[in-house]
Amino acid sequence: MDYDQKPWLRSYDAGVEGEIEIPDVALHEALVSTFEEHADGPAVQYAGMTMSFGELNEQSGRLAAALKEKGLGKGDVVAIDMPNIPQYLIAIAGALRAGCATSGLSPLLTPGEMVYQLNDCGAKALVILDMLFDAKYAGVADQTPDVGLVLVAGATDCLPQVTEYPTGKPLEGKEVRAFLEFLQEHPNDPPEVQCAKDDICYVQYTGGTTGPPKGALLTNGSLVANIYQFDHWVKPERGKEVFLTGFPMFHQAGLYLATCMMVWGCKQVLIPDPRNLEYIIGEWKANPPTYVGNVPSLALMLMGEEAFKSLEFSQLKTWASGAAPFPVEAVKALEEVIGEGKMMEVWGMTETSPLITVNPYLGKKKVGSVGLPFPSTRLRVVDLKDGETQVPLGEEGELICSGPQVMKGYLNKPEETKIALREHDGAIWMHTGDVGRVDEDGYVYVVDRAKDMIIVGGYKVFSSEVEDKLFKHPAIGMCALIGLPNPERPDSEIVKLVIQKSEEYQAKSDEEVEAELRTFAKENLAAYKVPKIYEFVEAIPLTSVGKVDKKAMRPKR
Repeated sequence: MDYDQKPWLRSYDAGVEGEIEIPDVALHEALVSTFEEHADGPAVQYAGMTMSFGELNEQSGRLAAALKEKGLGKGDVVAIDMPNIPQYLIAIAGALRAGCATSGLSPLLTPGEMVYQLNDCGAKALVILDMLFDAKYAGVADQTPDVGLVLVAGATDCLPQVTEYPTGKPLEGKEVRAFLEFLQEHPNDPPEVQCAKDDICYVQYTGGTTGPPKGALLTNGSLVANIYQFDHWVKPERGKEVFLTGFPMFHQAGLYLATCMMVWGCKQVLIPDPRNLEYIIGEWKANPPTYVGNVPSLALMLMGEEAFKSLEFSQLKTWASGAAPFPVEAVKALEEVIGEGKMMEVWGMTETSPLITVNPYLGKKKVGSVGLPFPSTRLRVVDLKDGETQVPLGEEGELICSGPQVMKGYLNKPEETKIALREHDGAIWMHTGDVGRVDEDGYVYVVDRAKDMIIVGGYKVFSSEVEDKLFKHPAIGMCALIGLPNPERPDSEIVKLVIQKSEEYQAKSDEEVEAELRTFAKENLAAYKVPKIYEFVEAIPLTSVGKVDKKAMRPKR
């Protein structure tokens, strides 16, 4: 059996079809339909405040009317630079209802990085947190000539006792207003807009391992498809699920999950700071979730908190994990707390809206696998060198996929688009840059990012595989494997292990722990995979989303 015969179909849950019908609606139409159907239901839980879908419908309608009045509509971009607060959801829905696209900015961007992204996507409006406005944007606003409207939001604006809102300071050539005050001045009279499947709704920027970040163009068609693929997979109880995630909405995973909950009519508990474990635990107690989605690093941090382990997990249906590999031993430890079979690893990328594969919701979940390709999705494993020749089932190569959730391309980057999107057998395929394999049951295993693969004496070292084995040693709280240039052999690299010690080993010296790890590595790894350099750090660097930041650990070249 080969990939085009879809061996994964036999591993699907009962009732999950290989091909599904995607509704022919624009994303904003799906949102409004839910807002009206579940008007009295809770949409947002935030710092003790509940916002209903009816209120979200009204506020987003006001924003859509206001944007139209300011001359914004189809083809225009509204940038959003905020943590996960209610105004983010209002901004998404309001912009889409005006026919605009949105583009999320990480609050951790430098002023210069903000300027690049705002200018690259040609944003006409910016919705920004007041602290970010003051600390970062105000000083570089004159470098973003396309931005004509700036709406300033405060983290507590939506709380019922708050009546005064931060307004920001005047900026030459721009209208600067308080976000909620601006909405109150406009009627709930959104324009009637017609958006086609191919129209852009999100311009989401990738991290950019080489060169500047790229804006992935996600369409109404790709987003609606991916939402309904997931809907068909887990079959949520619309209007009844409670969702909690640490994924920020400026990241595609967080944006997608937030959009799913809005389409499904389900309450989402907003986490503005995913590093505030006490806040997350408190919100969990107050609003026990049925669905959870997080990066592995946040799960590991929560597992270190006794207060987390004492929470109620009986209502939890699934814990989705993605964006980075989850060590097998850590999965087992997590399920001992939350319940067996509840951890559901997923795999995707910004360019695929984002989900490509998901472990079965009810059926067999293979620990270490990222699951099965979604309905209406094709997947192949191809030769790493030519990018086209299919390798046999079970062998490793580049994972490529084709389906309705794949992006339209990269904004203003035709050459990069040609590299990522290639035609094979009359279909467009996304070349993911991930190295993996597919087993005989159709389960997908991601063994590394192509850029993270280390070459030692002609042998391939897959960093995630080595990290997973070394994680079994009790000294390791978190770790990362990277390749360093070998000055003696330009065609080979030196394997380096960066370690954040576990609580249990904090009192032991680095030298003592290194000796243990060297012995453990030699006993469990082929000689060429054994790290030659060991570096201990107080904390493994993480990206703004919570992924291990290997780029920050590599030497500048």
